[in-house]
Amino acid sequence: MEIHTISQRDKLMITVMMFGSFIAVLNQTLLTTALPDIMDAFKLDSSEGQWLTTIFMLVNGIMIPLTAYFTERYTAKNLFLTAIGLFILGSLICFLAPGFYVMLLGRIVQAAGAGILMPLMQVVLFSVYPPERRGAAMGVFGLVIGFAPAIGPTVSGWIVNSYSFRVLFMIIFVISVLIFICGIFTVHNVYEQERIALDKISVVQSTVGFGGLLLGFSRAGQVGFLSTEVIVTLIISVAALSALVNRQLKLKQPLLEFRVFQYKGFMMSMSIIVVMFMIFISNMTILPIFMQRSMGVSPLTSGLAILPGGLLMGLLSPVSGRLYDQFGAKRLAIVGMTLISISLLLFAFMNETPSLVSIIIKFAILMTGNAMIMTPMTSAAINALPRKYITHGTAMNNTIRQISAAIGTAIFITIMNLAVQSGLQMNITYIIMFIFSLFGLVLSLGYPKNEKSV
Repeated sequence: MEIHTISQRDKLMITVMMFGSFIAVLNQTLLTTALPDIMDAFKLDSSEGQWLTTIFMLVNGIMIPLTAYFTERYTAKNLFLTAIGLFILGSLICFLAPGFYVMLLGRIVQAAGAGILMPLMQVVLFSVYPPERRGAAMGVFGLVIGFAPAIGPTVSGWIVNSYSFRVLFMIIFVISVLIFICGIFTVHNVYEQERIALDKISVVQSTVGFGGLLLGFSRAGQVGFLSTEVIVTLIISVAALSALVNRQLKLKQPLLEFRVFQYKGFMMSMSIIVVMFMIFISNMTILPIFMQRSMGVSPLTSGLAILPGGLLMGLLSPVSGRLYDQFGAKRLAIVGMTLISISLLLFAFMNETPSLVSIIIKFAILMTGNAMIMTPMTSAAINALPRKYITHGTAMNNTIRQISAAIGTAIFITIMNLAVQSGLQMNITYIIMFIFSLFGLVLSLGYPKNEKSV
């Protein structure tokens, strides 16, 4: 894959593509506070309504592994316009949806576009910027994807309270159309294509494997790990993934290159990212539940309480990216995992009715730790790979993050529910989470001092 010099044309393209990525990430959390109104409008129960968010995660997770093939086969411009086009169509379907199933279709189409956008953005960044400047570039990208999920629930809450949930989709539609128009004139190709054939068996195995894994762990967080539905889903998905890995190692042109794990820098970086993401995403779900159950605050208040931490993480991402370019990933990983462990320890020993301010401070410490890890470790993981594996490394990175989020949320919500059913305090969840974070700290201490950039 050819590395190009950074021109004003490239910078303009990246800016437009980042707006597209922002909309895609924003859309993941936009329904958090709008879901009750949608459920009332379509006469849905909670299990049906939850599918509007679950299906987005599933399709997104299924599409991401396929992006390695897409980026090798098609130009950045064609892929970007296709992804935004799907987003526009999906948003329009959701806006006009007369009922639940039509809106579900709209969410599927939206997710298909979002699943392409995020990995594509990273491939373009790693193609345009040389290894010594990728940290700063990923830092700006981290700023974008950090802000989006942080403000999503607050923005949607305000719009739904003032207008209607349909206005959400109309706003996304209009913004996406503007991004599409800008993309026509600014996005150009920055990497080489290869005319490779799509292995359909691999696509089926990937869809069943990754989709089943995400669905299984998502349902486990709702109905428990011992549910027949969950057990069967996970068994099928693990079997499909085993077949997928075996097939990819035999193909000359694999759909997803699992040989990226042969590179120590990639493997170590991804291991730390897995620990961080399991803690990060599960907290985004568990903490609002804790505040609403134990403190009696409203959903809007709990959303506002985690907003400062999310904004802080976004603001610190460019800083951590530049620090990575100067000092490497190891020091930042140690600092990040230490802050995460301290935050979780503080959560573990808080009383049943803590003040809102103390929650905000503890969560801000956690998100500062996340910022010190996510951007540097993502950059370090890709920098450890040969250029020919950048597309596969990016797809693998995003896929593993999705799976880590689903697994972490399922495990820690299950622990929380078992603790409540047993008459224990919810703090036990944070004690176990703290112990788990120590594993991430050990990995950080063992991280190579001079990771290889190629």
